[in-house]
Amino acid sequence: MRPFSRRSDSDLSDAEFLVVGLGNPVKEFGGTRHNLGADAVIAVASRHAVSWRRGVKLMAQIATVTIGGHKVVLARPTGYMNESGKAVRRLLDSCDLVDFSHLVVVHDELDLPVGRVRVKNGGGFAGHNGLKSVRECIGRADFVRVRIGVGKPPDPRHGADYVLSKPDGEERAKLHAAVHTAAEAIEVIVSDGVERAMNKFNAVE
Repeated sequence: MRPFSRRSDSDLSDAEFLVVGLGNPVKEFGGTRHNLGADAVIAVASRHAVSWRRGVKLMAQIATVTIGGHKVVLARPTGYMNESGKAVRRLLDSCDLVDFSHLVVVHDELDLPVGRVRVKNGGGFAGHNGLKSVRECIGRADFVRVRIGVGKPPDPRHGADYVLSKPDGEERAKLHAAVHTAAEAIEVIVSDGVERAMNKFNAVE
């Protein structure tokens, strides 16, 4: 990961897309299933060799990148998952983003098999506290989601423990590959649109 820079947040106002990777603070939860969304936006930044910086008052770490001629703000909220919406609200205001089809939220998904990546336009929360927080703070749910499947926990009563734990072995390898697939999906959404991304990634088993 490249070092932080100290540029002002004022340069976000002309952003065309905002891509937010959901997760918990890396120091405590890095490498867990619940941080896959954040891992995906890190992968996008790495692919374009851009620097991360601490967003002043944005409750997020941010990076800007150009994809397909479009200026994109990548963001990783620095708080806990259930407070993700506060950062998204501040980021939207800073970016002056009014087209919610250009807000992309990347997250882990219990309802998909391990390693499966799907693109979705709008929808519910499926018990995901990060998505719930975003909906509550921005007042709508018609944003684009990139979903990274982590599969069902062995015991459905222990879903929180499952997503907050670190995978290993074959599962870890599958999720590592899925993170990079999700990064590619983000780039297709920006360059070619949501429908093209859905056609490309949702058809893959």
